[in-house]
Amino acid sequence: MGGLSESTGAAWEHLRRLPVWLTPALLTLAVTLTGLGSAQLWRDELATWSAASRSPGDLARLAGTIDAATGPYYLLMHIWTTVFGDSTIALRLPAVLAMTVAAGLLAVLGARLVDRRTGLLAGLLFAVLPSTSRYGQEARPYALATALAVLATLLLVTALRRPGWARWAGYAVAVAALGLTHLIALTLLTAHALVVLVTWWRGPGAAGVASPATGTTPSHHTTPSHHTTPSDHTTPGTGSAGRDRRVWRWVVAVIPVAVLAGPLLLKARTQQSRQLNWVGLARLDDLSALPGGVAQSSVVGGLLVGVAALGAARLGRRALLPVSAVLLPVLLLFAAGTVVPLWVPRYLVFVVPFACLLAGAALAAVAAPAAVVVVVLAALLGLPDQAALRRTHEWPRNAPVDYAGAAHVIGVGQRPGDAVAYSPRHSWLFLDLGIEYHLGDPPRDVLVTEDEVRRGDLWAAECPQPAQCLADTSRVWLVVAGRHAEPLADVPGVKGDALRADFTVAQVWQRPGLTVALLTSRPGR
Repeated sequence: MGGLSESTGAAWEHLRRLPVWLTPALLTLAVTLTGLGSAQLWRDELATWSAASRSPGDLARLAGTIDAATGPYYLLMHIWTTVFGDSTIALRLPAVLAMTVAAGLLAVLGARLVDRRTGLLAGLLFAVLPSTSRYGQEARPYALATALAVLATLLLVTALRRPGWARWAGYAVAVAALGLTHLIALTLLTAHALVVLVTWWRGPGAAGVASPATGTTPSHHTTPSHHTTPSDHTTPGTGSAGRDRRVWRWVVAVIPVAVLAGPLLLKARTQQSRQLNWVGLARLDDLSALPGGVAQSSVVGGLLVGVAALGAARLGRRALLPVSAVLLPVLLLFAAGTVVPLWVPRYLVFVVPFACLLAGAALAAVAAPAAVVVVVLAALLGLPDQAALRRTHEWPRNAPVDYAGAAHVIGVGQRPGDAVAYSPRHSWLFLDLGIEYHLGDPPRDVLVTEDEVRRGDLWAAECPQPAQCLADTSRVWLVVAGRHAEPLADVPGVKGDALRADFTVAQVWQRPGLTVALLTSRPGR
């Protein structure tokens, strides 16, 4: 054991000589790139692909119909896919880069708020969490929001320590970008507001954001960060006038986000009944399930909460910013979710880095080998979830939807003149988008009267009289959600009546989560 401890200590000393952000960022990049294209695009990513494939004008129409809150992200992805394409890896790569940046920024934030060891351990712990892989491998805005949340918080600390309009301007840009990326992440501003008010009332030391030499009681593990400069050890304007300026500059800095994100918020509020019609009201037991939800592993989430609580106790007043950055967004969303259907755990993934910062503070209080063991333990406990999310992003993980398999069946068997139909059409499974993405040139969608792009929607409009639309078709590929022995019999409504009246089932293929049937016209039709 002595040799292991010595080798671990030597490795730790080597890490200490590197920039604090480098190792967490590289580890996060390696982890999130592993198996990046293994899982198929799931339903939410198919929506991203559909939106990113549209022109800016069509995106504006989509934002006006159903998805205003995600509109700026879709525009960003439109630009990205225009340059890099729309393969699974290309669509997910921005999330990989965002999580990599988040890990590096978290390490810097931890070093600035506490000490270098805290930042390094926080970043390493963040890198091995299943949630970092899950949202770092998803073509959705959560990874970008996570990076921007950490960036905005780091810039706030910098501006409070060394006030200046340039620093506040950087903070304003980061917060505005955060709001445009993920509206719910703006709940982080409540934590920022609390820290600013405490700074105004009692000073930076009481708010836990003072430089190590100016207002906090340093831990016996505190070591100077490589990012420290002489001005870090002085806090200009610490009198009442200086504190007043901080408050007013913070207020001015958040005005742009109100101007930019305010209209999005108002528009998204009118779309809530469509966008979140699958979400129920929050219940008290949802809070107990949150750690596992945001960490993508119940056991790892529980470990993170426990170690973070120890870190909060160790930090004392220096815990104000990370603790409030975790608790206030959670409590605000939960309170709102008890009245309005809003409670979705993944909407809170941006608080995870701040929990890791607290956990890093706890680990920094023990010997390096013991701290590394905890990080490795978190990685090992999360391995089953890491493997599962690389098979599918659907939940539960044992219920994948094999769009690619269904598309392959159709691609192999289709003939000129074939048509395709979906049941259900208007569902969050996006059966049509899944087949179109994987098949590229699918059969004619015979029942569509107006596609989703022209409608400015995520769903196409179907023929109100299916029998007429099917009149000139002799073969139809029917794609049905779920596994069905008799898929034609399970198509509801007038669409099912029309298909059963004029077609018979020639062959059925079952794929995970989907059933494909080839229908041929009845003799004498």
